[in-house]
Amino acid sequence: MTNKIRSVLYVLSISTIINSLHGHPYYSSLHGNSNNGWTLLKLLSSTTDFLKQNRQYVEQELPDMTPQFGDRYDFIVIGAGTAGATIAARLSEVPQIKVLLIEAGSRENLFMDIPVFAIVLQTNNKINSNYRTKSSNKYCRGMKNNSCHWSSGKVVGGSSVLNFMIASRGGAEDYDRWAEMGNEGWAYQDVLQYFKKLETMDIPELKSDIDYHGTNGPVHIAYPSFHTPLAEAFLEAGKELGYPLVDYNGKNKIGFSYLQSTIMNGTRISSNRAYLHPVHGRTNLHLTRESTVTKVLIDRITNRAIGVEFVKNNQRIRVFANKEVILCAGAIGSPQLLMLSGIGPAKHLSELGINVIQDAPVGDNLMDHPVFFGLSFTTNAVVSLQFFDLINPINPHILDFIINRTGLFTIPGGCEALGFVNTKHPEKNNNLPDIELLFTGGTTKDIIFPRILEFNDPITQEWDKYSGSNGWTVLPILLKPKSRGRITLLANDVNVKPEIVPNYFDDPDDVRTMIAGIRTALSIGRTKAMQALDSQFLNITYTECNNYEYDSDVYWECAIRILSTTLYHYCGSCKMGPRGDPTAVVDPKLKVIGIEGLRVADASIMPEIISAHINIPVYMIAEKTADMIKKDWGYLEKS
Repeated sequence: MTNKIRSVLYVLSISTIINSLHGHPYYSSLHGNSNNGWTLLKLLSSTTDFLKQNRQYVEQELPDMTPQFGDRYDFIVIGAGTAGATIAARLSEVPQIKVLLIEAGSRENLFMDIPVFAIVLQTNNKINSNYRTKSSNKYCRGMKNNSCHWSSGKVVGGSSVLNFMIASRGGAEDYDRWAEMGNEGWAYQDVLQYFKKLETMDIPELKSDIDYHGTNGPVHIAYPSFHTPLAEAFLEAGKELGYPLVDYNGKNKIGFSYLQSTIMNGTRISSNRAYLHPVHGRTNLHLTRESTVTKVLIDRITNRAIGVEFVKNNQRIRVFANKEVILCAGAIGSPQLLMLSGIGPAKHLSELGINVIQDAPVGDNLMDHPVFFGLSFTTNAVVSLQFFDLINPINPHILDFIINRTGLFTIPGGCEALGFVNTKHPEKNNNLPDIELLFTGGTTKDIIFPRILEFNDPITQEWDKYSGSNGWTVLPILLKPKSRGRITLLANDVNVKPEIVPNYFDDPDDVRTMIAGIRTALSIGRTKAMQALDSQFLNITYTECNNYEYDSDVYWECAIRILSTTLYHYCGSCKMGPRGDPTAVVDPKLKVIGIEGLRVADASIMPEIISAHINIPVYMIAEKTADMIKKDWGYLEKS
């Protein structure tokens, strides 16, 4: 057990004891509930029931199996995350297709699907690959070793098991731009059918809009069942600033809203629950867990992918594909595997002793949504989320969730609402946003957030001074960054993590847009709705920024480079483009250019990042890919 975990557990135990002795009237004001009649026996009984439900949950999983060396399948899908689970399930709808799904991680469980604990999953070594960016003096300067932590799911369900369950698609212009870049079939009018196909909209006032929403898909989308009064005030503040309340997955995106979330009956809906649980009895779909793919096998004579090599239980196993290998290992894993298989920048691969099969710009065009963590406000109203109060067993929240799947535990990672704004044209409500304002009904200045995000000791110690404060936070997110990073190998070894250079804020326009987003967020704190709660900006200054005038552009640029980190939306590293585009790795059918029988289908194919959280767009990519594969092989009409 690490010292960090010990310290957090110690604080948890001490806080629980103190709270048990003194109690917190805060809960009756936030929750509107009391604990009259609460007993330890009731909690123990309910927890036992929850454990039984978890066993039932695990029984719905696809069974783990181990292929024999030389086994053959029609399609081999690498990675059982958002895209891989979707594609494998859709292909296996055709009875005569035999599919193997390979996953490096272990199984999902019901504990992972408690929405409020999403933040805690970001550094869990059992289900997370835990990458780090290369140290830099230009970004991630507030993190340990000037390096941002990048989480990535290593579990059946992939990053859809780790994410904050925020369901957003992006604007029509995002996908029309893809099409304008030469990617035929990817305009919004082409992909809208797949957004609808994947979705069951459970929000009553939105489900009737059948032009934009589906009602029979595997992925359920709902508002969390609980929100704090602070979230209500945030939406009122948006209206004061002239923004409408919108369905941001409908016609117009600019505006404010409670979060549309991938939640059903109070718990997370991952790709595993949505796509694999319902098909666990299919005999033509095999899943092998805890299986690390080392490379794609490619016939050098025909330049065709013929299979996969992977390691499971210290055994090296080769399996073969009659038709295709589909790579769904994510924006880090997919380029890593392509390069290890001989597909990538020729000079770079040769330097590592890898035989070059196809020279390609694999690993370039890396994009992400950086988020600024410096804007918290305190309030005198005791209506905000606090982690230790939340898990205190004398309060009703644990029981509310375990018994009824309601209450604060259904808030995804503590995030409650958002606003999409265009800082360059704030008067227009029908264009594409450049900033998202993500709202959480608590400050990030507590014992958990800085440690999970791995801020350095001076920042963590400063934030600890405000732990326990009532308040709220707005996180400005840069939606359309112009900066581009890269992923490269450090060794010819799948177990050596690649070098990740995100180049956040490399383009000056990104800095200007983020500063405009910060000032928009600060204006929320000045609204009547927020001032009614006596909101005060928690202005923590940082030594290296103190030489600059407060609120000047140079001051905020300094703060941005210290306090910005990832929103876990890495993409673009296997760029989609028309054949003949020297920057493209895959064509518009997601076939790897120059290699037969190999596709990439995940966030890495995005030619430009969309103005949205990327989970729902990745589902869309996977749904479309499954149909393209079926059509290419003559199965579409039969499925």
